Amino acid sequence: MKHLVIYSSETGNTKKVAEAIYKVMPDETDLCNVGEVSSFDKYDFIAFGCWIDRGTADKKALVAIENIKNKKVAVFATLGAYPDSQHAVDSMERIKKLFIDNENSIVGEFICQGKVDPRLTEKFKSLPADHPHAMNEERIKRHKIAAMHPNDEDFANAQRKFKELFEK
Repeated sequence: MKHLVIYSSETGNTKKVAEAIYKVMPDETDLCNVGEVSSFDKYDFIAFGCWIDRGTADKKALVAIENIKNKKVAVFATLGAYPDSQHAVDSMERIKKLFIDNENSIVGEFICQGKVDPRLTEKFKSLPADHPHAMNEERIKRHKIAAMHPNDEDFANAQRKFKELFEK
């Protein structure tokens, strides 16, 4: 049985989580960036990681997802919002639906907070106060907390989750 840990990462958050997951995967597992795989045929199980962009997988991840069919998939993701927020839950559901629509079966999921790209934080600071993404005290606090993630606890949680998938 051949396995793949594949990820799309803009700032390095998702790559770090992918590398942590890879450490606990069975033998015969490959680790790749989404741009490095042209065919998914040889893989029975895919651990797929992306960062959340506008409530779903980022653009590079979306392209890769289109090419994954009839596989067992566990999805992992990073985002600037709190991982227990409704935004995180809704985002993960949208991503899982993309896989299910391609005849894949979802066997697991993991999501954690990740630091927000500083360029995006600066962009949000320039928005007018009445804009839905304008920086306010709560958003500034969340960005500061997100800047400390993913951390060792996040990596350990991801590893535990993926180890459990193979102990069943």
